[in-house]
Amino acid sequence: MAIYTLDFERPLLELERQIEEIKKGGGADLSKEIGEIEAKLADLRAEIYRTLTPMQRVQVARHPRRPYTLDYLRMVFADFVELHGDRLFRDDPAMVGGWARLDGTSVMVIGHQKGRDTKENLRRNFGMAHPEGYRKALRLMMLAEKFEAPVITLVDTPGAYPGLGAEERGQAEAIARNLIEMASLRTPILTAVIGEGGSGGALAVGLADRVLMFENSVYSVISPEGCAAILWKDSSQRERAAEALKITAKDLLDLGVIDEIIPEPSGGAHTDPEAAATALGEALKRHLRQLRKLKVEKLLKRREGKYLSMGALSEK
Repeated sequence: MAIYTLDFERPLLELERQIEEIKKGGGADLSKEIGEIEAKLADLRAEIYRTLTPMQRVQVARHPRRPYTLDYLRMVFADFVELHGDRLFRDDPAMVGGWARLDGTSVMVIGHQKGRDTKENLRRNFGMAHPEGYRKALRLMMLAEKFEAPVITLVDTPGAYPGLGAEERGQAEAIARNLIEMASLRTPILTAVIGEGGSGGALAVGLADRVLMFENSVYSVISPEGCAAILWKDSSQRERAAEALKITAKDLLDLGVIDEIIPEPSGGAHTDPEAAATALGEALKRHLRQLRKLKVEKLLKRREGKYLSMGALSEK
């Protein structure tokens, strides 16, 4: 039975309880009966996840058992060596990065990291990076450029940390600097949104040649709750805000903001992290092979065209 259940998953609980009770009962061979209930459970889970609302997808993206950057570094990549510090202030545990191998290719992997429990979340600041986190990310990107290694970023953050200290140390400048440098970085950049993609905190490591999103991840300028509080002075309007923001992977693919949706196991990535990691790895390898075939000047020209074309309007 699920350890953590979302509101819309409650219809699945009764079927899970039935299966557990039958297994505890023992006695006669009940494998056929269990198989029938498990098939019904799988069908119901697939139907629920096929018809999720935007706000429900936000809940899945925030699921506490969802795989994080370090999980994917373990399952998708090999020989990861973490690098620390921005060489200016300190190391930021909310942003992790370092050398790794993907399909035999040396790459620089950078990503937001949340915590599994309260203690770890406090250390990781709930995945919300400080300016030194973004400066560390930029330092690693420029190191990758020096050695002509591709950069892969994994996005999973509610947003950049908005605290007073972060603002005093130049949070906005750090994000802006990353955007400027990533636009002209002379090596392939590949980004995958693995959970939450929140505001400039996500974009600061997300300006890439190819942007991928997991099926149940979200990418937005603001959280639905924040948007509802600003527009309607009522955070309970989050469903309305989530719908209007167009934050789901399908919406963003239709708008041309992202390049591909990575399918998740039925019930979300948290139900089968290994399968989610396999899907992510296959997508990253495929896009990386394509990008590495391009000469640097052509790569930069395509990157420029990609972002200039976003939001373009045509009048008849």
